[in-house]
Amino acid sequence: MSYDPTSHLLLTPEDREAPNRVVRLRELGLGDAPVPEFDDFARQLARVTGAPYAMVNFIDEDRQYFAGLYAPGADQAVELDPSSNAGGSVGRVMARDHGYCPHVIVRRKALVLEDVCDYPRFAGNPVVDEIGIRSYLGAPLIDRTGMALGTVCVVDQEPRPWGRQGLETIKSMAADLVEQIHRREQQGA
Repeated sequence: MSYDPTSHLLLTPEDREAPNRVVRLRELGLGDAPVPEFDDFARQLARVTGAPYAMVNFIDEDRQYFAGLYAPGADQAVELDPSSNAGGSVGRVMARDHGYCPHVIVRRKALVLEDVCDYPRFAGNPVVDEIGIRSYLGAPLIDRTGMALGTVCVVDQEPRPWGRQGLETIKSMAADLVEQIHRREQQGA
């Protein structure tokens, strides 16, 4: 967890489920490598929401891993260097204290930020300055065991009026992906 020493706000929430989540993700074989089906899912999520970036994100104790990733101008998911920080790059790996998905995991509820700068707790997140993120829409992936495995999310570098429709869409898409994860588990993938 990280704190903003000037405001004493907890920027990244404490995640007591992380050790158990890591075990569950390993059981499922997720969180360490790109999954082509999840890249396809991210592409579909971007298309449905009209967002330029879409991710399927699994979170462990120290980092976030985008097993599904879609970025603008790509016909398919792209692998971008997370260390470059050039031109608004998004890579497959992100520190746990970057972004908004850790909040979704701990809350276990969808999060809509039409303009992150409207919220002091979220405006100070490193992704605002490093990547230029201005809006976020994400929902948790809660599996059959009740574990919040990760999130599906979309982001934009411009404020976006996601509205109720966006919220319903992201929640529905998250439920669809959880079903896909359950099918993978049953097939032993």
